[in-house]
Amino acid sequence: MPLVTKLTTLLGIKHPIVQGGMHNVSYAELCAAVSNAGGLGTITALTQSSAEDLRKEIRKCKTLTDKPFGVNLTLLPALAPPDYDSYAKVVIEEKIPVVETAGNNPGKFIKMFKEAGIIVIHKCVAIRHALSAQKLGVDILSIDGFECAGHPGEDDVPNLILLARAAEELSIPFIASGGIGNGAQLAACLALGAEGVNMGTRFMATKECLIRDEIKQALVDGNELSTTHVFRTLKNTERVYKNEMALKVRKLEAEKPGDFNVVRPFVSGKLYAESFYKTGDLNSSVWSAGMVMGLIHDVPTCQELLERMVSDAEKIINGRLTKLIQPAKL
Repeated sequence: MPLVTKLTTLLGIKHPIVQGGMHNVSYAELCAAVSNAGGLGTITALTQSSAEDLRKEIRKCKTLTDKPFGVNLTLLPALAPPDYDSYAKVVIEEKIPVVETAGNNPGKFIKMFKEAGIIVIHKCVAIRHALSAQKLGVDILSIDGFECAGHPGEDDVPNLILLARAAEELSIPFIASGGIGNGAQLAACLALGAEGVNMGTRFMATKECLIRDEIKQALVDGNELSTTHVFRTLKNTERVYKNEMALKVRKLEAEKPGDFNVVRPFVSGKLYAESFYKTGDLNSSVWSAGMVMGLIHDVPTCQELLERMVSDAEKIINGRLTKLIQPAKL
């Protein structure tokens, strides 16, 4: 029996599992594999160097799947921001059914996408941000806990609290994001009020992900202690794989807090793109990874991963949890 939630119904997907946008990772091949497996795959817009490159990647994905898939558009703090409008225009012109937005001041783009009939999932790291996005008219909120890879915000609230608070405060559907990688967690997130889950790091360790095997093996070999934070002093905290370069950046930050120029040469996206696709060197760059590494023990296909997660969640819901409810003894 499938798990039917507001997420699966609204998006027209089989399983309540979303592959979140990941810079330099979420390409057409992974996106299509997740969608073909019954989840919602996502292409990351800003991984593409231009809006027209995004169009090509979208069209490539359309040749690989006839299932719904989405595009992630993250609004990054930058001195010279990308041409977000051109990326958004391509998403609308290509009739993408779902967009995952994240970052600062998304109101303009949420309005654009909603007027085009696109379902908007907005990623938030705090309840106050989720309430603001709800007022802007998003359809689904992705609630991102402190365990997540990438940017968890500055409040450090883990999912066991954050999801329960979301259930208290929000009036629209939400999904859980951050630190999720197995069926037990899927069941737990549903119990906390979520309509599904969003996963990033776990999908990096799949057959269809294009990154090098050395990186995938590092995710398998790592555990829940294999990450660290950088950019704390910049108030732009990022959870990354704990390697030599990340520890160097932490040391430099400690010496000159709040000075991005000190660490800039060591945190370039070009560096970790080389690690991911050319060298497989685990230590030559700073790259995002989540605490879910403690739950990554293999590199399955996306189909195997999703089917296993849903099957395990169903067994827990129908088995262990159901058995806990027994008639009271007089």
